[in-house]
Parts: sequence; C-alpha cells; structure tokens
Amino acid sequence: MNISPLKTEQDYNLALERLEIIFHAEIDSPEGDEAEVLSILIEKYEEKHYPIAMPDPIEAIKFRMEQMGMKQKDLAEIVGFTSRVSEILNRKRKLTLSMIRKLNTALNIPTEVLVQEY
Repeated sequence: MNISPLKTEQDYNLALERLEIIFHAEIDSPEGDEAEVLSILIEKYEEKHYPIAMPDPIEAIKFRMEQMGMKQKDLAEIVGFTSRVSEILNRKRKLTLSMIRKLNTALNIPTEVLVQEY
C-alpha cells in the first residue's frame, strides 16, 4: 500500500480507480484499510476541488414540499396565510426568523439553508 496525498487530478483519478477495485475488501484487512484511507483522501480532495453549494432556500422548500406531497395550503398551516406562502414561493416576501424556525422543524430543512439570501 503506497498512499500519498492527492495533489493533482491525475492522483485523484488513480485513487478513484484503485478504490473501485478494492471497494468490497474485508474490513480490517490490508485492502480494507487501504480503501478506508483512500475514501478519506478522495472525500477531502472533492471537498476542496468540487465544493457543493448549499441549495437556494426557496428551491429547498419547494423540493421538500414535493418530497412530502405537500400543497401550498399545507405550507400555510406552518408559516401562516396562503397568500403569504404564495409571496414566499414567488420570492416577494422574505422568510422571517419565526418562519425559518417553523420550516426547520416541520420540513427538516437545515437553518443554514433557510437563512441564506435569495
């Protein structure tokens, strides 16, 4: 096992190829240990070179509503009036702190997503 930091795209690709080969290795075996170390190195490389931005708050709300089979009237029960929900989803009204708390609890959307500017 010759593992070193992933510094280039080529290093990253080679690590991915090797991990694919040893992915199903037994835990606590030499190849299992190698797979674990490679997965950590790959994850760190991806975090640095391919960061994933947080979703837009309104799109996150719409996505979660779709996942949960919710309609605007269902969301109105959480944040208030149906007209308010329409204004929020059409980006005409900002989320208040109270709404953010309620949406976080009811829809399980992280507060760090909901507090972003949109």
